[in-house]
Amino acid sequence: MTPSLRALLSACLLLSSPGLSGCDDDSDPSPSEDAGTPDAGWDGTYTELEEQGDFRDPGPYAPCTFDTQDAGGSACLELSRFDLSGCDVGTLTDVEPGSIYILPNRDGRHVPDGGYRLTDVGGVRFTEDGGTMFFQPLAVKDTGPGRFHLRGVPASGAATITYLGCEQKSPDLITGCFAYCARNRLSRSGTFEAHRVSHWGGEPESSGGLALHGEGYTPLGHPLDLYVTKGHAYVVSIPKQVRLGGLSVFDVSNPAAPVLKTTLSLPHDNYWNAVWAKGDALYVASNASGTLVYDISEPANPRFVRSVTTGDRGTHTVLVDGDRLYSMAPSLGTFVHDISDPLSPELRTVIAAPEVATLGGPHDAFVYGNRLYVSESYRGYFVLDVTDLDDVRELGGYVRPDFSFAHHSAVGTFAGRTLAFEGGEFQHAHLRVLDVTDPARIVKIGEFRTHRPFTSIHNIILRGNLLYVAWYHDGVRVLDVSNPTRPRQVAHYNTFRDTDPDRTDSPFEGLLGIRVPGDGYVYAADSSRGLLVFRELPQP
Repeated sequence: MTPSLRALLSACLLLSSPGLSGCDDDSDPSPSEDAGTPDAGWDGTYTELEEQGDFRDPGPYAPCTFDTQDAGGSACLELSRFDLSGCDVGTLTDVEPGSIYILPNRDGRHVPDGGYRLTDVGGVRFTEDGGTMFFQPLAVKDTGPGRFHLRGVPASGAATITYLGCEQKSPDLITGCFAYCARNRLSRSGTFEAHRVSHWGGEPESSGGLALHGEGYTPLGHPLDLYVTKGHAYVVSIPKQVRLGGLSVFDVSNPAAPVLKTTLSLPHDNYWNAVWAKGDALYVASNASGTLVYDISEPANPRFVRSVTTGDRGTHTVLVDGDRLYSMAPSLGTFVHDISDPLSPELRTVIAAPEVATLGGPHDAFVYGNRLYVSESYRGYFVLDVTDLDDVRELGGYVRPDFSFAHHSAVGTFAGRTLAFEGGEFQHAHLRVLDVTDPARIVKIGEFRTHRPFTSIHNIILRGNLLYVAWYHDGVRVLDVSNPTRPRQVAHYNTFRDTDPDRTDSPFEGLLGIRVPGDGYVYAADSSRGLLVFRELPQP
């Protein structure tokens, strides 16, 4: 199968679609205890919602086409194949140097039951002398009055994508047609929208009283997850261009002024994707070494103890529940260790579905009431009984019709029902509210989307009736879920700025990690800005 642009983008970030689960500090409830609270306004009744998937859409973005007849490997270089006769190219103006655009692409081929495929998403960062796509210099940049022509080639040279503008819908939105060639043939073509990310679609920087309280920059890579304990925030990063990933330790005894105390990074092992702690043990997910164990009895000076092997692809995410450490290893399964002695994990079992090798395996997980809720990548969302680790049983699952990506979740109890707030990843991903009371028949009862469909959910935290979501380019979103059939945004903070240091054209930029440890603050990890601290909102 020809690799999709999504796979290409993922490779550019070394599979940086990471995630983490549920709860936080040792003073907080464990994930299995972190429930929502019943609301007098919701009695537990609902209307079951039809699942239509993430990627469905009724039509093209622009009235232009690409001629696919007899198209060979050089088709993406042949501008004569683009028909812009139905376009209003006179509306096109130049782009501002320093601006970053995200470009959702819509495949021009019809699907059998109507509509169009929503395929991939790209990004462009414009500079004074050109710009970048796939982190590489643009092969072609021709923009100005009546013109929008871009061509990008990734570092491998195995693909080419060309964009031609059709119309400028607003100062921050350009539409047009694209063609994508890979392995010396035309792979797909269709239409696109180019959104300037930092202007937030006319939305203000913040709402609902969610104000930035403190900020701490880290020089390490691409920050994406964090854990807060012992008065310190432990922020993990993956490599980003020439910068190594690793661990950054911030003293947050004064949350308004985080102090970077130390950084840790290993030359050949610094793709550190997730982090959790119990007592004096810090667990770091490494895609090279599995799960790393650090002693944080001196909180500002972590000391390496050992690594716990989880296969040749390492650990992607980690989760602690009571005396169990869950390490999610892509394409292998979930490794469960006993951590009665937190610094000396002992392997108890490995949980793996038959399709683990072909559909991506466990990306992340959440534990609630002796059940493990696993986001199984392209396989879907599944519930397992983990009461007895010698007899783990799959109880049911929720599979989307469009093969979209199950990424992260949080689970709680509302009006006597067990509900999962489940988020996908990649463009048009959104929040689903699932009734998982009976795992054999999981029902969708609610959903929430932001107004920008190209953005994507990363991590989710449930605190009472408030759901805190790290929503990549859309920053922090806080939802009132006291009536879970109708999640309602009550606050937000847009963290993305074009001028942030080391900001790139990646679709995986923005806010990725979020924690609410119960000390009155919300801690978040932004891929460029590092550690961000907000005040926790009062419960509705």
